[in-house]
This record gives sequence, structure tokens and C-alpha cells, in this order.
Amino acid sequence: MYAIVEISGKQYKVQEGDIVFVDRLEEIEEGKEVTFDKVLFISKNDKITIGEDTIKGAKVKATVIGHGKSKKILVYKYKAKKNERKMRGHRQPYTKLQIEKISVTAPRTKKEEAASTEEKA
Repeated sequence: MYAIVEISGKQYKVQEGDIVFVDRLEEIEEGKEVTFDKVLFISKNDKITIGEDTIKGAKVKATVIGHGKSKKILVYKYKAKKNERKMRGHRQPYTKLQIEKISVTAPRTKKEEAASTEEKA
């Protein structure tokens, strides 16, 4: 079973037990549990579920393992014959997540809703 989840504007393919590096989530501390509701796609035993925008009732639970910075990327700008050179470095901050559980609660169909209202009456 795997899912495609939108986390801070980017899409990630996750499975239960995976460790995922996402853009830094500032408001969440290490060891806390996080729930993501924007699940776009779920594949379970060759059964595929795709949401119009997102899948209603689908959630992905994850635990924050830690925060950090990735390796330094060097950005070097150079203009030939002008003696113009700039060298800058950048380290992208990230949050390390452990995916705990992917859950789906199927929304009720119109037939089921009609049947439940008839039983109450």
C-alpha cells in the first residue's frame, strides 16, 4: 500500500515505515506526531483510489524524527573577461519524517445515506 501526499506544496510517494525528507516544518517539534489530510492517490492491493482534488477521509500519520540541513550546494556565478565572480553556498533545511500509518475511511454513498435515513423513520 502506498499513497501520494502533498506536504508543504510538494508531492511525495510514501509507504508505511518509510523515512521521508520534506521541506522544514517549523511549527512541529521532534518526537511529535503529524497528520496529513491532503492525500491525492492511494494504491492498495491493486485497487487505485484517486481524488478529484483530495481523497475524502484519507489520512497519513507520521512522526517527526528530527530537523536538519542538507549538504551544501555551491552556486558559482562567472562572467568571462570581466573579472566578475561570485561564489555562494546554500544548505536547504529539512524535516525527517517516519511514516506510521496510511488510513482510509470510505465516504458513504447516497444509497447508504438514504437507507440509514429510512431506518430512522
